[in-house]
Amino acid sequence: MEQDSADRFLVDEIRSGSQDAWRQLIGRYSGRLLAFARARTGTLGDAEDLVQETFVGFIQSLSHYDPARSLETYLFTILRYKLYDLLRQKKINVISPPADVDDFWDRVVPGTEETPSEIAAKAEDRRRHESLLGEMLRRLIHESRDRGAFGDLQVIELVFFAGKRNLDIGELLDIDQKAVAGIKFRAIQKLKKYLEERDASVLDGLDETAADITIAQVWREERITCLKRSTLGSYLLGVLDEPWLGYTQFHLDVVGCPMCLANLQDLEDEEDDQPIVDTEQVFASSVGFLKKSS
Repeated sequence: MEQDSADRFLVDEIRSGSQDAWRQLIGRYSGRLLAFARARTGTLGDAEDLVQETFVGFIQSLSHYDPARSLETYLFTILRYKLYDLLRQKKINVISPPADVDDFWDRVVPGTEETPSEIAAKAEDRRRHESLLGEMLRRLIHESRDRGAFGDLQVIELVFFAGKRNLDIGELLDIDQKAVAGIKFRAIQKLKKYLEERDASVLDGLDETAADITIAQVWREERITCLKRSTLGSYLLGVLDEPWLGYTQFHLDVVGCPMCLANLQDLEDEEDDQPIVDTEQVFASSVGFLKKSS
């Protein structure tokens, strides 16, 4: 929450034209974005260009940014689109563009007969239902954590986020697939129970607008099980105790969460005192767009 409050403050200041706030935001996020890009491009130069383009893209879309959303996730989403465009330009095989298109402006199909107000209304309903699903998933995860059931949490994450089969999960975690099926069944029942507990008015139009909303998509967007940087920092220092140590290793090594891995790499670079991003260069190349936006 403190991180979210700081991000909201920076965004408000940036919207008012604060160059200092813009410089702070670049310094805060450029390292982890570069770590993400470096893992997916052939050269450091390409990665640096992608990060620069990501910040420019953020400024250009600032009027559409919803501060209720995670700023970090929003920046990673922009970066993933920039990366997709780069790979396509270089004729590197890309199956499909990123699936997490979140802003309704990006969903408008040229030639659509829907009015802007109709599109906006549908986007608002979609976001409401994504928020509802995210709330239920967080409740499910928090309950597992509170009772120390990190084994169940690992199964749930592999089922709903990674889309693994029971047999594959059993082999990965070295448990019987019947046990996996039991955990999966109880998790689904809990989600149904949470849904039944909600006021009926909250569920209006759910069938129409939620048909193409996937749990994996919401899990990624809401960062349901992403680790705090403080947790990653403790892991890096070797002072993280069980059960968090085991779960952190699982989330990084088995799930392979790309954003948490990027954060970890960024922390490692900071620990080695090896700044890998020229934040002043990024600032200088993007501050002109800030002035235009303001």
